[in-house]
Amino acid sequence: MENNEKRSRFALVRMIRGLAQPADTRAYKEARIALERLSAPLVAVLIPSLAAVVLAVVTALQPSTAATVESIVIADVVEDPPMEDPPPPVDDMTDPDDDVTVDVAQPDAPAITKVIIEDTVAPPPVTPVKNLDNALLPIVSPTSIKGPADYGVRSEKGRRKALGPGAGQGDARTEASVLKALRWLKHVQRSDGSWAGPSPTAMTGLAVLTYLAHGETPSSREFGATVGRALDYLIASQRDEQGVTRFRGSDGNEYAFLIATYALCEAYGMTRNPNAGEAAKKGLARIIAGQSPTGGWDYKLNRASTRDDLSFGGWALQALKAGKMAGLRVEGLDDCVKKSVRYLKTRAFRKGGFGYCAGGAPTGLTATGCLALQLLGAAREKEVRSALDFMRAWRPVWENHPGGKNAQYYSYYATQCKYQAGMRRDAAPADQTSWKKWNAEMKAAYPKAMTELSERIPDSEGRPCAMGYWQNRDAYDAPVMGTCLCALQLMVYYRYLPTSTLHATEVVPDVQSLVKDRSDEIVPMIDI
Repeated sequence: MENNEKRSRFALVRMIRGLAQPADTRAYKEARIALERLSAPLVAVLIPSLAAVVLAVVTALQPSTAATVESIVIADVVEDPPMEDPPPPVDDMTDPDDDVTVDVAQPDAPAITKVIIEDTVAPPPVTPVKNLDNALLPIVSPTSIKGPADYGVRSEKGRRKALGPGAGQGDARTEASVLKALRWLKHVQRSDGSWAGPSPTAMTGLAVLTYLAHGETPSSREFGATVGRALDYLIASQRDEQGVTRFRGSDGNEYAFLIATYALCEAYGMTRNPNAGEAAKKGLARIIAGQSPTGGWDYKLNRASTRDDLSFGGWALQALKAGKMAGLRVEGLDDCVKKSVRYLKTRAFRKGGFGYCAGGAPTGLTATGCLALQLLGAAREKEVRSALDFMRAWRPVWENHPGGKNAQYYSYYATQCKYQAGMRRDAAPADQTSWKKWNAEMKAAYPKAMTELSERIPDSEGRPCAMGYWQNRDAYDAPVMGTCLCALQLMVYYRYLPTSTLHATEVVPDVQSLVKDRSDEIVPMIDI
């Protein structure tokens, strides 16, 4: 006990000294994390202690009463292990800029929709970075702060609850397919922590999002090392290029920048790793700075353009949402979200759906605009209702999608839209029916469409397990991207809660000035 008390005092002194250091030092960041972890238990202890002291004083004033106040011992704090110095900066690399476009026939007017990643040349590998300590710092506390409750449904208990029974939920077969995909991704991860593809940064960002959706962090038993190496890669790939934040291994139009930032925001929200948090804030700052005056985004985050590309902007909007949910404070974030909601309602929406560019005819990107409004607190707006009607006849397919080519890209968004609308507590009957029908087809089709390998991979207990992948059949067939998009759909049951629940994504207060019905207002919660 005496040794434990010494360690506790030593850790406390170290935390106090760290808080006195400059804000950009590792010692300061570690101290901030330690303070955040201890704040909840200290409050839990101090309040009853103060109450006990007051009671003791009052009682002492009574002549016939003697009061005894028992001491409360806070659990031991384990000294943090020494951390290595940050890695050297990654060398710069010139990104190619080859665009690939796909013609899509539209009912009102011809329009162009594109493949999400335009590059075809893979960059040279990045030297793996070690010991960035992506896992939570080993600080022991009497209570466990798990972060926003929306992340909590990704726990093993939350996943079990979301896997049935019920027509709107997943089942053992969908979860088995997800595990096969996670094991295949682990199997094909490159030694530097990335995944192969036209843009390693984009593929790695998608893979990180897929693991996080399943509740896997660097501390997970089976996939922890995989996630840790991937985060090392993303953090080390971020660089400053003449005052502009970029990612090495990105694509020409910088879709990968948005996807990587999205992944880092979620990683910080689930691990509170300061390295991921700093990288995420830099990414968010550039997304905010790259927003056009009309509220959208265009290639290369060119803020001078008012083209407002919704396919590109969809990833920016998901990153902003993840940053807000993770509690990252970046100047201009709230105003940026407010402007984006206005853009979606007034420029991207037309004739019952959302177009590829501002003022364009509705396309498969209708699902993108719909989901963005749902997640940003405007789920009851008339544009969302119209978009859900526009998508009513859509089916989860791999080719011949009514929205255009690249079927799984559109299905990735549509699955989330239909789930958000159909699983609300007060869901309209049409939305309930639409989601249950979509889910039934998805649960039957996706496991069958997976390519399973004959080779087996050991799980955390050493048992040989199956692995498999999905591949889109039309415009874009990169297996890593196809696998991530399908797996994310099969984790929709526990990845994000429906926006009508108290535990769902935080609504930005400024957005509510644009929303007439505030019944979707969310209360952010911490599970202690």
